[in-house]
Amino acid sequence: MKKIFLSLIMLAISLGVFATGNKWEKLFNGKDLSGWERLNGTAEYTVVKGEIVGTTQMNTSNTFLATIRTFGDFILEYEIKMDEGLNSGVQIRSESNKEYNNGRVHGYQVECDDSPRAWSAGIYDESRRGWLYPLEYNQEAKKSYKRSRWNKFRVEAIGNSIRTWLNGTPCANLVDDMTPSGFIALQVHGIGNNEKSAGRKIYFRNIRIMTRNLEENRTPMDKSTTEVSYLNNVLTDNEKENGWKLIWDGKTTQGWRGAGLATFPEKGWTIEDGMLSPNKGENKGGGDIVTLRKYKNFILEADFKITEAANSGIKYFIQSEPGKKNTVGFEYQILDDARHPDAKLGTNGNRTLASLYDLIPANSQIFDPSQPVKRVNEIGQWNRARIEVKGNKVTHFLNGVKVLEITKGSNEFKEAIAKSKFSKAPGFGEFEDGYILLQDHGNEVSFRNIKIKEL
Repeated sequence: MKKIFLSLIMLAISLGVFATGNKWEKLFNGKDLSGWERLNGTAEYTVVKGEIVGTTQMNTSNTFLATIRTFGDFILEYEIKMDEGLNSGVQIRSESNKEYNNGRVHGYQVECDDSPRAWSAGIYDESRRGWLYPLEYNQEAKKSYKRSRWNKFRVEAIGNSIRTWLNGTPCANLVDDMTPSGFIALQVHGIGNNEKSAGRKIYFRNIRIMTRNLEENRTPMDKSTTEVSYLNNVLTDNEKENGWKLIWDGKTTQGWRGAGLATFPEKGWTIEDGMLSPNKGENKGGGDIVTLRKYKNFILEADFKITEAANSGIKYFIQSEPGKKNTVGFEYQILDDARHPDAKLGTNGNRTLASLYDLIPANSQIFDPSQPVKRVNEIGQWNRARIEVKGNKVTHFLNGVKVLEITKGSNEFKEAIAKSKFSKAPGFGEFEDGYILLQDHGNEVSFRNIKIKEL
């Protein structure tokens, strides 16, 4: 009996059961890279003093050290330390197959960001949709990363919920159902031909995972941490509790009518695959559509996708009644800035994507100098518009990043109107409420996930 008992103990130790309290499993044994494989680039991974060390290398693509096993629902913990000036991350629920960009690694990445942008523990969709949860959604969390020191990450991927913590601080709270399982991978980011960044190090240690009894081991997410959902035309329980409502159901024309009409246009708009689109070709010309009711103080979100050289917009404070086609109002501009001529018209770029059309240009650097001018997903990819109206304060966001803010009635606002095409429009800028409008500009554009929270 003693021999059997000792054998069971040795087996348990070899499986990591005793060392992890019968919950955690080590993904890295501290000695070698057994259970891992390198994908895509040629940057090197070595094991030094119980740590995995990735070293940057010039003229190679992003390099990943991936688990051979795949994981669905789990709780993952690990620590990262980076040399200054680097960018890295850990892939979760990720894939690599010949059918997708010849094996390029793609999927969710929990960011590790040493730049002034400070988006560590945000969630990026590698080689696919781009940023899903930039830490502009959670400003406090941007303070959590410690430069040149060990940083502890916790990731809880359970069902369609992916949540992250960095050094104990709640960071990302994402809801998405695109990929339910995949491998875990450590990243050494490509540096191009930058000699100054060559040979820099990224260190990983204490990589462990839990795949059982997840519900009882979940960490309560702070209610102040914004939930961001990419479920198509569906509200989460949290959104419902917080007052969000879909203003398009993803299936019918309910809740909308033509601008100047009492009913929805008989032709000119298509509902297909959960998308609402003005038609192209012979059946185009349905005209703009508006909501059946007016809104005053609100937060509006909508996903949009455009084609090359497309022009459209989301308007608000619209006063178009049946029999009166008045479509003048504030407009969140939707535009292919690179190819549509309107981007070069107006003043200082105030007709470009996410601008308050012909009035205030969109520029995220006004609010954070570390940001690119605008973070835009490429043609054919979905982007997210967000409009906030709180009294006289109007704010636009593009893909989670604030790009403009203006106060109605301010001197700046009055001056912008005076210089715009709306200078002689009666009552422009003075209406406190109005309909919300989706524009048919004759170009191919699609909308989905149109939801609103009244304030």
